[in-house]
Amino acid sequence: MKKDKENEVKTDQTEKQSIGLKTLNKSSIWDIQENDVFRLLEQGVKDAEVKENLRHYIDIIRSAFMIEELKDDDKNVKQRYTNQGYKVGSVRMGDDAKVIWAIKKRPIMRVTDLTYENIRHITAAKLIEVLDRNFGGGWDSLSQSIQDIIESGFDISTTTLPKDRLHKKGGMYDKKVADGYEVLEVSKGTWVEAIFAKLKPETFKPRMKFDKHISDEDLEDEDADVEIEDTYNRPDEDDVELEDPNDDEINEDNYRTTFEIETDADEDADSLSDYIADE
Repeated sequence: MKKDKENEVKTDQTEKQSIGLKTLNKSSIWDIQENDVFRLLEQGVKDAEVKENLRHYIDIIRSAFMIEELKDDDKNVKQRYTNQGYKVGSVRMGDDAKVIWAIKKRPIMRVTDLTYENIRHITAAKLIEVLDRNFGGGWDSLSQSIQDIIESGFDISTTTLPKDRLHKKGGMYDKKVADGYEVLEVSKGTWVEAIFAKLKPETFKPRMKFDKHISDEDLEDEDADVEIEDTYNRPDEDDVELEDPNDDEINEDNYRTTFEIETDADEDADSLSDYIADE
């Protein structure tokens, strides 16, 4: 068990070291911590392309971190921010210019702090903690937008039962917990609503193949000029009428025509049959 945890830590450190500013986005930024930000910026400013787009990368960092720029190198000021949980360090913004930053990961304390970018970067236990801090009316008390965000990263199921039945041996509660779900119990008088949460596994959407004549190489080549044949209006084979070899032979048995009978605008005639009878 101890070796497994050590391997997980080593893997996590290796993944963080492989992250660069160029690969950061508003989702992956939640995987790193304050010290990683200083390290990435220190490495990044050595790259000319990064220096040209530094403002873009800082905007990404700000989406997950609170950043305060300190006006001077006063020790008391630094200590005040450190006491509040900030990490303080210097950041090179240009060829020579350096600024002092106090940065801190944005906390996820309320359901309104949850976003599509960070929802997969918290544990089910953390989600239950956030829900417990905000709950009162149960799962349905959350707005639809918050529910959608949560369900984009977690499997959620609920049940409402009398208190004495919720923990019935071998019931839904026991099965969900045994399957790795975290649970939050919301009291509703003599009843209890149980909200079960479990992180969804990563899924990858398969690429669509639009036509059987398009090869995988064509789909992978973004510059390939692939013409997709429009077959929407093409009749099915079963709908194609076969040519009758006797089409030229028209007689009274196969000849048919249609015509419309226009009714006279006679207000006194109740129906077409009445009109014909009157004639």
